Amino acid sequence: MDLISNKTIEKLKYDLVRDGLVSYEQLEQAAELASSQNTNLGQALINSGVINENVLLKFLEDKLHIPYVDLEDYEIDRRCLNLINYQEAFSYKMLPLFQIEDILTVAMADPLDLFAIDDIIERTGKTLEPVISSEKNIIKKINEYYGAKGKVQDISNINTDVHFHWQEELHKEDLSEESIEDVLRAILKHAIKEGVHELYFEHDLNGLSVIFRRQPEPEHTGSIPNLLINPFIAKLKTLCGLDPLVNEIPQLGKLTFNVDEKVLTASISAFPTINGERVSLKIYHPPKKIAELDLDSSRVNLIKNAMNSPNVVLVCGSALSGKTHIIYSILSELIEKNKVAMTFESIVKYKLKNIYQCELKENVGFSLDKAMRFIEFQSPDIVYFEGIATQAGLDFFTSLTMKNKTLLTEFLADNMDDLRRKLAHPEFSLFKSMISCLIFIHNQDSIEVFDKEALGKYLI
Repeated sequence: MDLISNKTIEKLKYDLVRDGLVSYEQLEQAAELASSQNTNLGQALINSGVINENVLLKFLEDKLHIPYVDLEDYEIDRRCLNLINYQEAFSYKMLPLFQIEDILTVAMADPLDLFAIDDIIERTGKTLEPVISSEKNIIKKINEYYGAKGKVQDISNINTDVHFHWQEELHKEDLSEESIEDVLRAILKHAIKEGVHELYFEHDLNGLSVIFRRQPEPEHTGSIPNLLINPFIAKLKTLCGLDPLVNEIPQLGKLTFNVDEKVLTASISAFPTINGERVSLKIYHPPKKIAELDLDSSRVNLIKNAMNSPNVVLVCGSALSGKTHIIYSILSELIEKNKVAMTFESIVKYKLKNIYQCELKENVGFSLDKAMRFIEFQSPDIVYFEGIATQAGLDFFTSLTMKNKTLLTEFLADNMDDLRRKLAHPEFSLFKSMISCLIFIHNQDSIEVFDKEALGKYLI
């Protein structure tokens, strides 16, 4: 596997030492970290806390005499997106900003990457003028402009009215890059038409199996031929903002696409096995309004009161029952305006107004353990975490309720008897005692809400 490099940082790394910004020992340690995590030296220095990103960017601006542009609130000229496609933007960490006559100004994390610059010049015939920008902000903007906005290679406008099987697309003779994207579009279209929210791609003797997860058993819907496995997975990863060249470590990404004029989000998890990568894809629909849920006013008020007082609010249900969907509805509408609500999620499915949403990123050290150590400095009133997998995590988040905070989380249980059996374990005793509101999703048309008094009868 090729190592990811940043030619600009490599060229100027010893200037960092000479200017006293890092020590030689820190530089060597960062180089080892970059190699082990398959990232570039600049990101390794930032991720390890050796140097602040703004300090590094100012250093590069001064040394190269290339201006720095903060992309955080920057609006680009969208007409320029047609000059650099998604794959080029993501591979080169480059974003087109604006064009004046034949001069195209681009934001680059690595402005000395002459190969990238020459490649774009040769293809477009434009003169490139690079400016320096934060790599993470460039990637964020790439996902914003090329992904959610449906530009260039986004999977968009899937119409589910037509009755078909996804393999019809596979049987076409054209094996171009565009046709592989069409196959993926057809798979998503088929899944949504059938009401499937979770699907898997698994290696087998016939190729790459496409499996729709249904209750009670998964459904094998066909296989992608061996010849197309690598380009198919590479295309899927690229669309989700993942590195298609990385296949030895787990990766987590997100895909945004349009269905019948609704924007849907899917999380993608690529996991290495000895047979090849196993890829799972989970589709999330936009959260409904509280008024659209099967809840009367008394149950809504019960949830709202619980969300604005120190305790645990627990959302339960079987796999794919819609636990996260309802939690997003609660966060969208039932939080008082003066409350600070924060979420910790593996993937943020949809942006929620006035909620501070955080994505856990193990590859840069933002783990649950790190979140637990720093969350109290943010003084949140409400904390949502999608699942607590360790005893230490369970005890910590439960303890937040004793500090006048509300914990919102979810728990997998097929029915009330299953929930009672799981919560009967001694390690859940403190957690169970702090639950003041339980929302149990039996199905989309059957949602029960229990207050603390009712829970005393059901969970004994």
